[in-house]
Order: sequence, then structure tokens, then C-alpha cells
Amino acid sequence: MTKKGIYIEGLSKSFGKGDTAVYALKDVNMHVEPGEVVGLIGPSGSGKSTLLKCLGAVIDPSAGRMMLGDQVIYDDGWKVRDLRALRRDKIGFVFQSPYLIPFLDVTDNVALLPMLAGVPNAEARAKALELLTALDVHQRAKAMPSQLSGGEQKRVAIARGLVNQPPVILTDEPTAALDSVRAMAVIRILNDMARKFETAIIVVTHDEKIIPTFKRIYHIRDGVTHEEVGEGREFE
Repeated sequence: MTKKGIYIEGLSKSFGKGDTAVYALKDVNMHVEPGEVVGLIGPSGSGKSTLLKCLGAVIDPSAGRMMLGDQVIYDDGWKVRDLRALRRDKIGFVFQSPYLIPFLDVTDNVALLPMLAGVPNAEARAKALELLTALDVHQRAKAMPSQLSGGEQKRVAIARGLVNQPPVILTDEPTAALDSVRAMAVIRILNDMARKFETAIIVVTHDEKIIPTFKRIYHIRDGVTHEEVGEGREFE
């Protein structure tokens, strides 16, 4: 049976060389099991976003090993030929900035990824509308990104990250612009997605409202991670 989940061993990322090298990540070890939503917290500049970008094959690590399921994707060098296909098919992204395509409406922004993966247009749009409804932004389905509030743009970006049902989802401050009710709705959706599809999800956050919902938390400071057991509190 194919494994899922995220596995990181000895991951490092440095900028510069020699005596001038600055380490953003130092020997990071981390795992997120299928069906699990794990929090990643730490002060600004601690390495959280760098870690997500390495995991998402957006930037190159300097050393270490990363696995998505039973596939080694990095081992002191990339082991995957087509990183674009890896990002499209196996990793869902919800970064802090929405990065919506300005000339596509909300529905097509969400439906674009499954369309690129070969899903028929009508089916892709139906998937998009289902997620937009769950995130309470379906009433803006035909709106353009410039017509949305910041919170609405964030929810559309979350729908886009979920739409391909990837085995891994990386989220950076997914609830930052949301009120308590919608923030908890987003976390509930992420947990439902994790359980239903055995998805491994990492949530980078400073949001005190959602931190008590995590059963496991990684703290990162100066590029080094420390694991602790979270409260795992039920959603309010």
C-alpha cells in the first residue's frame, strides 16, 4: 500500500557561502502523518515560510532529505524530474498572499488546476463551486479578484489549494484575515479534508484562536524545530 504523509530528515537551507552563509533552516526533522493537521508556529524570521517553500519545491534546500509518502523528492538534490507536475498534482498551496489570477473570475481561479490536470471543465467548475460553498464565498463565484475583500480572496485561495485533493497541503496563515467564526470554519474544513482523503496538512500560523485545535505542534526558532503535543481542542 502506498504511504502518504510528509517526512523530513536533516533539512537545511542556507543563503550565501562560506563565512557569509546565513542558515534559515538547520537540520530540521519533521513528520506529518496522513489524515493529520499539524501546526507550525514561531516568530517572524524563524524559518517557517522557508520550510514551506522547500517542502513545496518552490526553493532548493541546501541539504537533507524530504519524502512525500513513499516517494523521495529530495536527497541532497532533487529526485523528481518535473517539479512543476509535482506541485500541480501532489501539493496544495495556500500562501499568505492569495495570488489569484486577476483576469479569471472566482470559479475559474479555483477550477484552473483540475482543468490543467485533465478534468473536464464542467466537472472542475462543479468541484470549485462545492468548495466555495463550504467556505461561504459561493455568492462571489462570478466576481473578479479585484472585486473581493481581503478575507474573500483568502477563502478563494483556500478553495484553490484544496480542489485537486492533493495528498499534501501547505498553508501559510490561512485564517489571518478571518473572524473567529470563519477561522474555525476553515480549520474544520482542513481537518475534514485531512480525515476524508488521508491528507497531510501543515498550517503555519500566529492565530491564537486556532492554535488550541492542533494535536501536534512544531515550534521553529532560528531555523530549528521542536515538537510538542497540542491541546487538540474541539472546534468552537
